[in-house]
Amino acid sequence: MEFHVRASRPLPPLAVIEDALLAFDPAAVVDLDPAQGLRVSAAIDAAQLVDLLNGVGGAVLPAEVEQQPSVCCGGCSG
Repeated sequence: MEFHVRASRPLPPLAVIEDALLAFDPAAVVDLDPAQGLRVSAAIDAAQLVDLLNGVGGAVLPAEVEQQPSVCCGGCSG
């Protein structure tokens, strides 16, 4: 799933978030976009992502995590 996180409070450093996500999903991708906030693509649901971010020092509310529509075309059967 892909998510945009627009936290109202500062997030932990990106490297800390990335390490936690990769421990959860080795194929996860995370980056910061100035316009959209934290972008996460991982095999995780919104509640788990909130828990993960808060577990590494964030203070993210569930309403600050927005699941994005799938962009999968189905071509790879994945």
